[in-house]
Amino acid sequence: MPKRPDYISWDEYFMGVALLSAMRSKDPSTQVGACIVSPEKRIVGVGYNGFPSGCNDDDLPWEREGAFLETKYPFVCHAELNAILNSSGNLKGSSLYVALFPCNECAKAIIQAGIVEIVYLSDKYADTDAVKASKRMFGQAQVRLRQITPSGKRLVIELKV
Repeated sequence: MPKRPDYISWDEYFMGVALLSAMRSKDPSTQVGACIVSPEKRIVGVGYNGFPSGCNDDDLPWEREGAFLETKYPFVCHAELNAILNSSGNLKGSSLYVALFPCNECAKAIIQAGIVEIVYLSDKYADTDAVKASKRMFGQAQVRLRQITPSGKRLVIELKV
């Protein structure tokens, strides 16, 4: 019997895990997930954007605009940083799957962790200084950047009992 022809690729699988992780984010405007994968194709870390453990997400702001301390920006940990912090250990040589291209702050952590490849879907903030700085650092650190185009395949997860 031949193998099933419609199985998903590694990229679809790991990006799917990143997108599923994003669904845990309580941010009303932006949900991002990240999945770190070892060279052996093992998931070694996942994360999503949200407040640090122990910080009440009902007591901190989710606003995008206003006075700095009245916005989410000084409080939120990005998905990439959470995936690194939630990882199982050595990330040297691994790949990071994320829907949105990493900011400069996450780029620093990614490089320091030894991640060698970023696989992403969207680069919608490409013209911002934060992403320009990321790309500059990734280039100097020789981190490979790979944008993937969705295949159009719909992945559905149903929770059934």
